[in-house]
Formats: sequence, structure tokens, C-alpha cells
Amino acid sequence: MLIHELVHAFASERNYTPDSVDQLLDFYQYKYITEEIDIKNYRRIFDCLHKQGAISAHEYEQLEKSL
Repeated sequence: MLIHELVHAFASERNYTPDSVDQLLDFYQYKYITEEIDIKNYRRIFDCLHKQGAISAHEYEQLEKSL
């Protein structure tokens, strides 16, 4: 259920749907960094998206470095 809410909020703000859960995660990380959402909501969102297989841009860079 939360994933649908996250996609809807993204689409409402950006006027297009996200291509991936990674894009959603980056969007909500930005919202956290800019203090548009608090840590409690960010952690809930992060957990939900991470369970869906999302990898943040930072995590992706770390994976590339380790290869």
C-alpha cells in the first residue's frame, strides 16, 4: 500500500511516474536532505523501497567501487 502512495506523491510533484524504485528512493532521500520529511518517515520509506530492491545512488557507487 505504501509503495502506491509513494509513486502517487512522486507523480503528483514531478508530473511523470518514476522509472524505478531506485528513482523513488533518490527522490525521497532528497526530500529528507532538504527537510521536507522527517527521519521517522524517511526510515519507513527507505525500508519499504529497500524491500522492493531499491538501491540508492550512494549504494550503487559503493558497489561499483567494490567490483
